[in-house]
Amino acid sequence: MTCKTKEYKGTSVQVASFVKEGGCCEYHMIVHTLAAGSFEQQLVALHEAFDDAMDDMCRGAHPVFVRYFLSDISNQAETLKNMLDKRQSCAVSIIGQPPMDGSKVAMWAYLVSEADVTSCGEGLWKADYLGYEHLWLGDACGRGDCSEEQTIRLMDSYQKALAPYGCSIQDHCLRTWFFVQDVDVNYAGVVTGRKQQFDMMGLTEDTHYLASTGIAGSNELRDSCVTLDTYAAVGMSQECITYLKGSTHLNPTHEYGVTFERGTAVDYDDRRHVLISGTASIDNKGQIVHPGDVKAQTLRMWENVSVLLEEAGCTYADVMHMIVYLRDIADYADVKKMYDERFPEHPKVFVWAPVCRPGWLIEMECIAVRNR
Repeated sequence: MTCKTKEYKGTSVQVASFVKEGGCCEYHMIVHTLAAGSFEQQLVALHEAFDDAMDDMCRGAHPVFVRYFLSDISNQAETLKNMLDKRQSCAVSIIGQPPMDGSKVAMWAYLVSEADVTSCGEGLWKADYLGYEHLWLGDACGRGDCSEEQTIRLMDSYQKALAPYGCSIQDHCLRTWFFVQDVDVNYAGVVTGRKQQFDMMGLTEDTHYLASTGIAGSNELRDSCVTLDTYAAVGMSQECITYLKGSTHLNPTHEYGVTFERGTAVDYDDRRHVLISGTASIDNKGQIVHPGDVKAQTLRMWENVSVLLEEAGCTYADVMHMIVYLRDIADYADVKKMYDERFPEHPKVFVWAPVCRPGWLIEMECIAVRNR
């Protein structure tokens, strides 16, 4: 894995590359806008930089999944969607999570060489690479009277969307993201609704759950408080999948009432993908470590992620991108300095997004890739 950073007009682009001669190459790109201006001006600069970076650093690759982080989604989503009508060619996630650098928009993009990407409708896209069909869903917005009902409906709709491809959540979904408006109020309903659906599918603490992030985030709809992104692989056998525990540092999530895996490793013929769930400063009894101290929580969080990576045979040198969630905007300068000192080259983005438990001041997720 190699990392490069390049500045274009009004932007900074970070790209991590996993290149295989004669094989599938993968890229994770983070695009930051640097110049001031209106949302539309920043968005145009971001897209121009993305296109230039595709030619400069990801030649021959096709975007598979793109997430936009918006500072004011209610006023910005329509402008973005109108622009996407002319350029969308993959699954897209649009989330109200303000970039902490003060910009109006940032982007994470996952790209794969020689991928065949097609729309399946309703936000679901199919991409063929690494010998499998991969299904990516972005920007599914919940409907219903409360977060529990919205979660149930979202998961039910997703299950139905997978069915034509011979897939199910329980057998083929590898990763989910639940973005929750007013997370301190509405996350409990998401937990209840998700567990109810998992129980119906036969997913329990004795089988497995899914790698996941549950975090604050919003869509542009006033009556929707839950947004869902997902990733599944068609035909992936359970023998290729390992669920990561990190039991020396982390406890099983069901012990404090939630249902997700700490991480998931997926083996292909020539490489391993490692999907690390949203991870915070927690110990193996489910307790918050270093309450009130964001710097100490960051160090413990890094340690927890390191343990999960090591369990999958990886290190931070294999990490392709990082998304860092902060509860308090006042902590950004200190945390960014820590990341820049330890991970100066890794593609990463910092967004304002309170974690699901108020005492957690910071959380991060990442994806790693290594040779087999």
